Amino acid sequence: MDADRLQQPFGLPPGPPRPPEARRRRVTFGAGNHAIWAQRFLAHREGGRQLAPRNGSMGYGIPAAVAAAIGHPGRQVVSVAGDGCFLMNGQELATAMAVGAAPLVLVLNNSAFGTIRQHQEQACPGRVSGTALSNPDFAVYARAFGAHGETVTETDEFVPALERALASGRAALIELRVTEGRLAPGVTVDSLRERSVTHG
Repeated sequence: MDADRLQQPFGLPPGPPRPPEARRRRVTFGAGNHAIWAQRFLAHREGGRQLAPRNGSMGYGIPAAVAAAIGHPGRQVVSVAGDGCFLMNGQELATAMAVGAAPLVLVLNNSAFGTIRQHQEQACPGRVSGTALSNPDFAVYARAFGAHGETVTETDEFVPALERALASGRAALIELRVTEGRLAPGVTVDSLRERSVTHG
């Protein structure tokens, strides 16, 4: 089995060879559907590269990223966070800025506690309770701490935003505004409702 092919989304051919620095990066995330993006699309060929909870702890990813960036200042640390997960401990950007740590935080903003919403839609389609979020502007929030902050709303905006974030030399956050109703790769509110009608 081709390990490079497994990391590609939707069976696309592998991209260019990974640069050596990719082997040195650390990836963190907390609990939630957002973690699927990191688990599915970021391959690790060596141990100790992924820091994540085993017990469903929301909010783990940001403090883990800050700690990893402090402990390994020469390595790129990336935290993939859902909006709900980020809101648990996002204030740890203050610690990163205070000590000069430079993690990169990707916040997938779908304005919901996505995992809980998915369970609600699977068990009781259309009966939603307590999962909608009224989020701040995450890029402005990051800049309030002195970190680099940007918002991406279209796919083609991501690479330039990433390049600017990495070039900033400090803690950085990129808010990724996810298509409304998107809960995970290949999972939307509509797809869950259609499935419940078909199989319900």
